[in-house]
Amino acid sequence: MGTRGYMILLAIAATAGLAAVAWLFAGPAAEEPARAFVPPATEQPITPIPDALPLDARKVALGRRLFHDKRLSRDDTISCASCHDLKLAGSDGRPVGVGVDNQMGTVNSPTVLNSAFNFSQFWDGRAATLEEQAEGPVHNPIEMATNWKTVIEKISRDAYYPGAFKAIWPDGIQAAHIQSAIAEFERSLITPGAPFDRYLKGEEHALSAEARKGWDLFRNLGCIACHHGVNLGGNMYANLGVMGDYFAARGGSIAKSDLGRFNVTGREEDRHMFKVPGLRNVAQTAPYFHDGAVPSLAGAVDTMARFQLGVELADADKRALVAFLQALSGRMPEAAP
Repeated sequence: MGTRGYMILLAIAATAGLAAVAWLFAGPAAEEPARAFVPPATEQPITPIPDALPLDARKVALGRRLFHDKRLSRDDTISCASCHDLKLAGSDGRPVGVGVDNQMGTVNSPTVLNSAFNFSQFWDGRAATLEEQAEGPVHNPIEMATNWKTVIEKISRDAYYPGAFKAIWPDGIQAAHIQSAIAEFERSLITPGAPFDRYLKGEEHALSAEARKGWDLFRNLGCIACHHGVNLGGNMYANLGVMGDYFAARGGSIAKSDLGRFNVTGREEDRHMFKVPGLRNVAQTAPYFHDGAVPSLAGAVDTMARFQLGVELADADKRALVAFLQALSGRMPEAAP
């Protein structure tokens, strides 16, 4: 077994258990139909998204309203939904986000969908929870550029908010409660029912033949070493450019945002380390990577193959992997506030 095989073994053993490792290396027989490699869900390094999570419905309703409220920004122009538009699969379709005064952000806005399954938040993992993440943009001078005191003063004058907060928390509107409500709403933004989830549950024809080939390639190439778990990612950090210099190929200078996890820890080994993005609904969240530098899904597949796996893919294999990734799109949550 080569180096890549050991990397896959270690990554999956750490996150999915030895049963998943045994299944992975057993692999499908090339001539077998899909059912030959669909083990029980408990043995999968990837598991289906549940139909729902146990949440506080009152907090979800309050959080939905706050998520779409532009008064959370200094000049009442930017809401959470401005960068995480539910009509755009929880992203904004831009290379980088745009904040107050049309200021350009420094990184691509990751989708908020299925963020409940991430082990940390932001590309560099600087927030441990969704509650902690909700505070960041409010105070960021190029995003919402305000503070909780100002936000609370504004929303306290609203006819809805005082009673809605009081019904949940006796002390009414507080910064921590705003964060809690937004986080609870974000946890509700899951996308079950993708063709791949149905396939994992035993519906063998939920995937096309090309998507099944892509799933096979996804495992055998080693993509699954980093993209596993319910969100097919979001549960580990990885270096961008394991098998080549991504930044040299991209061109341009190295920005602070390109340093990734290093900006949080200051450790040299964390330079260019990023939280592995989840692949759920990835076909709908272009452009890709922390810098938004890759505009197409096929381009993202090619980039990952070259710089993370050190392989050049045949066109047919690229198409199969794209077909598999397209099969990760589930039911979208309601977009209206």
